[in-house]
Amino acid sequence: MLGTSNRDRQAERREATRVEILEAAWEIARDHGLANLTLRAVASRIGMRAPSLYSYFASKNDIYDAMFGQSWSDYLALVEEHEPTLPESPRAALKSMTHLFFDFAVADLARHQLMNQRTIPGFEPSPEAYAPAIAVLQRGRALFTERCGGDQGKFDIYTALVGGLVDAQQANDPGGDRWARLIDEAVDMFADRLGLPPTPRRTP
Repeated sequence: MLGTSNRDRQAERREATRVEILEAAWEIARDHGLANLTLRAVASRIGMRAPSLYSYFASKNDIYDAMFGQSWSDYLALVEEHEPTLPESPRAALKSMTHLFFDFAVADLARHQLMNQRTIPGFEPSPEAYAPAIAVLQRGRALFTERCGGDQGKFDIYTALVGGLVDAQQANDPGGDRWARLIDEAVDMFADRLGLPPTPRRTP
């Protein structure tokens, strides 16, 4: 006797369509900017009529919300994969995490703007979409406290330092490495202020 399938094919098709809509939304955001995303443009890109999109997303902000949650979920997964590989040295670990976030941020301007800047008037992420962002922040703060011994104020300075490097790179040398090359020096200056010991040199 053949077993019965537990697959919900209708739900699978619906989810596949949602993914296709989000992919189209990202393409438009990258080509024309986040603020120029429209339901009509998204629908046209995937061969769907604009009113049909409301079966999958209640509004344009609902699409932004899904994009926001997707972005931070992707970065959270990257952090979870990267943390076990961090060096023992607090200074080296700080540099490693800085490079991780910097590289992720500058790789996609539209994604960075949605994740970290208030680019869209009136858009506020839902608690569900914001949850992975909070998880990243909590992990980062816990790691910072454990490795560097800094308080909340020092952690805020660190996040502002990294964000400033990202913004300078995006604004002044997109696709280049002018500010990427300054990461280690900037982190060293901050680490000196925290009193972190120098990273031990490897012996030959």
